[in-house]
Amino acid sequence: MKTTARSERRRFGARGFTLIELLVAIAILAVIAVLSWRGLDQIIRGRTTITNAMEDERVFAQLFDQMRIDARQAASDDEAGGEAAISVSGNTLQIVRHMVLPGTAPRLQVVRYQISNGRVVRYASPPLGNVGELQRALRGSVEGWSAVPLMSGVGAISARMYVPKLGWTTQMNDVQTAIMEAINNLKVPQLGNAPMPRSVTGLEVSVGATSLARPIKRVFLVGE
Repeated sequence: MKTTARSERRRFGARGFTLIELLVAIAILAVIAVLSWRGLDQIIRGRTTITNAMEDERVFAQLFDQMRIDARQAASDDEAGGEAAISVSGNTLQIVRHMVLPGTAPRLQVVRYQISNGRVVRYASPPLGNVGELQRALRGSVEGWSAVPLMSGVGAISARMYVPKLGWTTQMNDVQTAIMEAINNLKVPQLGNAPMPRSVTGLEVSVGATSLARPIKRVFLVGE
């Protein structure tokens, strides 16, 4: 009988969780779940931010690297027929550059960086074989030119030119004045055999994008 009574007490004493204990456990699990979700959400957001930043950096590097190449291979004003090899007008940057194709003589090419529907597009003319073709390319449209989209989300693109003896300027009149001075110097007997100097030796490009708090600037040497 004693054994039976002890077994009965043990059986009735082995009870389950109460409702309050279950509610406390659920509340703790809910708090842990919320904290885990917030931490996971921050990790995902951080990874997205880093991915977007790396993509923006890659796009900017591609854009500025192409500009650097074009500026480095820029022709002289003399080779451009007395025209400015580097010119800026509004949101358009134009460069007359050398173009070397395998098995052919070096030719000139006109490239333009323009904004089209919020995207920077590099337009490149076909190889130019004479001064007449060059003049038409400088003053004509980009119809028939190759077009390569380089960067989207761009609000504005601007440039400054470095003119020796003057400094940085955004005015093409300053460039034209430097070209005319160089041409006049060639008429002086003592300077007639000297090569015509470049009117623009440096180029500063500023690109403003919707994803940027402020525009990004880069400086390039011209013809170096």
